[in-house]
Amino acid sequence: MPEKVTISHRGARYEIGMGKRYYAIWVADAPRTDPVDRWPETPEGWSQAWARFTALETPGTIAPVPRKHPLTGVFRRRSSVHDGGDAAGAAGDAGPARRPVPVRLVASGLLAVGVVAGIAGLFPDYFTGQSLASASAQLVSHILYLVGWSAALALILTAGIRTRIGGLLGTGLSAVTFGLFAADLATGTSGHEGVGAGMVITLIGWLACAAGSALALRARPAGGTPAGSLPASKLRKADAGPVALLALCAIGAAASFLPSWDSYTLTYGGSPHTQTAGNAFHNPGTVIAADMAAVVALVAVAIVGALWRPTRHGAALVGGAVVAMAAQVVLALLQSSQATSPEMFGISAAQAQSIGLTISSGLTAIFWVYVVFVIALAISAAWLATAPSHPTMFAPPPVPPGPGPEYPVPGYVVPGPGYAGDPEPAAPGQAEQQDGDPPAKDHDNEGSLGSEEDAGSEVSAS
Repeated sequence: MPEKVTISHRGARYEIGMGKRYYAIWVADAPRTDPVDRWPETPEGWSQAWARFTALETPGTIAPVPRKHPLTGVFRRRSSVHDGGDAAGAAGDAGPARRPVPVRLVASGLLAVGVVAGIAGLFPDYFTGQSLASASAQLVSHILYLVGWSAALALILTAGIRTRIGGLLGTGLSAVTFGLFAADLATGTSGHEGVGAGMVITLIGWLACAAGSALALRARPAGGTPAGSLPASKLRKADAGPVALLALCAIGAAASFLPSWDSYTLTYGGSPHTQTAGNAFHNPGTVIAADMAAVVALVAVAIVGALWRPTRHGAALVGGAVVAMAAQVVLALLQSSQATSPEMFGISAAQAQSIGLTISSGLTAIFWVYVVFVIALAISAAWLATAPSHPTMFAPPPVPPGPGPEYPVPGYVVPGPGYAGDPEPAAPGQAEQQDGDPPAKDHDNEGSLGSEEDAGSEVSAS
């Protein structure tokens, strides 16, 4: 059986009401399957719930949700049917009405175009004289990006709450890859590598994927209700642990991303010589700026993901960043397994053969530190995805003084920020509900027809 939920008061970002034997706070206009917090259906529970609600909300935005008769929506629909002849005639004179294209479909189209462009960009020259398809290491990393955006597209196409999850996944991936693609562009324009048609097409694909992912965050499900997730407005003590954990993992990955990863051992004349390469700060200034943009985006995405509610949506945002950084691990491993040309060190093949030069490649210790941090970030994202949406050990703020043993009495108001109601108690059924009154159960109208458009009426929470 779907659970009935009655909304009592609503603010700018949250709403408070009553479920089955509990009071709870939900994100405003969001699916009511995952309350932000909940309390038992007791006088103390309502006092704690109201105190928490007024602490979360902006003062002056809280208003009671007026309760209307459940049949109001039925009468409204019937009147619209009876007036349909005139409405139809007016519509006929004005021509057929145009229905706006759903935002979800536009976002899906942009992502589809971006993925197709990304695939097309694999084959022309990325840098001058070299395509991504001919460089196996670069090819695999770009395919991982495309897989991440394709997963976001699939989630958006399924509609419902998955649209927001898909948008967050694609946004996290787009935010981090912005710096990575910018570094490639800076490398091509600042050196002799050059920029090929493949890079141009790939950048167009990234732009389409980023726009589609961001647009999906604004999509609404079929019922017209926002998908309903957003960063927490205030940092609670319970949030400090996840935020600190993800921030440390992201900062560790960012710090270990910039030093040299590649290690080469050149052996000639019986003595080995070790050299390292890949330090981000040994590149031109534009490349350094692009690499810094990537690591700053990584840290920002991790912190925002830890604060996002519901937490599983934040996990999708962090997961997109993890895909981008994990692709760098695969890229480094594949590159280290390939043979190294002596020309990389300014030695011709004939000279290398004459002196008996052998080159072996590997990875530095800092690379493996990076791998550990990326794995920790992935585990943290998985933990966010499985964490409960409302903590069971939540300690509510101090309860404002109540009326004493007479609670609950009709019209009692728990003082708190945003309260602007009439302090005089209202008789049951003779005045609108005041701020602080626990939502009343509508026993008389149970089982009657109702409209979800009627504010304050009972709606199903799947």
